Amino acid sequence: MRAQIDHVILAGPDLTELEQYAEAHLGVRARPGGSHPGMGTRNSLIGLGGQCYLELIAPDPDQPAPAAGRPFGVDGLTGPTVTGWALRVQGIADWVAAARERGTDPGDPRPMSRTRPDGTELAWQLTPPDTALDGAVPFLIDWGDSPHPSEGLEVVKLVSFRARHPEAASLSSALEALQAPRGPIQVRVGEPPRLSVVIATPDEEVTLS
Repeated sequence: MRAQIDHVILAGPDLTELEQYAEAHLGVRARPGGSHPGMGTRNSLIGLGGQCYLELIAPDPDQPAPAAGRPFGVDGLTGPTVTGWALRVQGIADWVAAARERGTDPGDPRPMSRTRPDGTELAWQLTPPDTALDGAVPFLIDWGDSPHPSEGLEVVKLVSFRARHPEAASLSSALEALQAPRGPIQVRVGEPPRLSVVIATPDEEVTLS
């Protein structure tokens, strides 16, 4: 069994602007997600088909910035940018142990939670977002018994996730250690490093990067 793409992160300095950008390019409206306590961020979501979604993430004006900075490079962005992605697993501790045996350490899982606007609390475990290889290595996430955030979202379709990096061979090795799916992920050598996602709308294919 291989992990599956859980979500792709489109980050920016302002959530309203991200929502407008996504709607203009994809033709669907993001649903408000909620705040991430202690991380200084909040999000909105768009479905990408199945249990997969696009997470729009930006600073939360109702939270102070954490001392270590907000995740996914949010603080340094001036516009919408794909800055990370997650692989969904079940039994995250076992996946971490297996990845370590294969030569890649995803880090120790930690619990997180947020409350949706409808009052539903979501709880999950995830490994730390990886800053190695410019964030091209995905982190692992395990939703346990929580409802998956993709439920009830407006949907467009994920076509592929692309990663360009000068150390593409190292990235490919890390993806294999994490048992990432082979089909929708494309890795190639190039500079500067860049992540992008290709999405099919009813009218065309759109690339966000």
